[in-house]
Amino acid sequence: MQRSGNKSSKNIEKTIRDIFKSRAKSCIYVYLLGKNGAKTEQIIKGTKLHPSTVRETLSKMYDQKQIYRKKVKNDHIGKNPYIYFPIPPIELLKKYTKEIEGKLNKIANLDFSGDKQNKNSVKIKIIERADKI
Repeated sequence: MQRSGNKSSKNIEKTIRDIFKSRAKSCIYVYLLGKNGAKTEQIIKGTKLHPSTVRETLSKMYDQKQIYRKKVKNDHIGKNPYIYFPIPPIELLKKYTKEIEGKLNKIANLDFSGDKQNKNSVKIKIIERADKI
């Protein structure tokens, strides 16, 4: 993956790695964010990950709806390749928020007093802003 000296860019990569809990997924997602779609071979070259790692990770990310793909018509003999795109970052955050809410609700609902009536619920709200900072 192309590394910029920009500290902000490195922080974004680290944050996404924390969300995915996978270096390969975060590398691929960040790479796709910077491109307007990419084929598998482009992702391999751009991230410098092993080809089998990229193919396996793309398949997992597609199954988990973290990326989407479109088939490209190929004039050559062989399979028609896919072009991969990342889901929008806000959608990624919404999925991550649901995961965090579930974990927090498990903690919030620990009740050692035996009182089953008092159920707590943690809800995280993401506010989408139209203006850019």
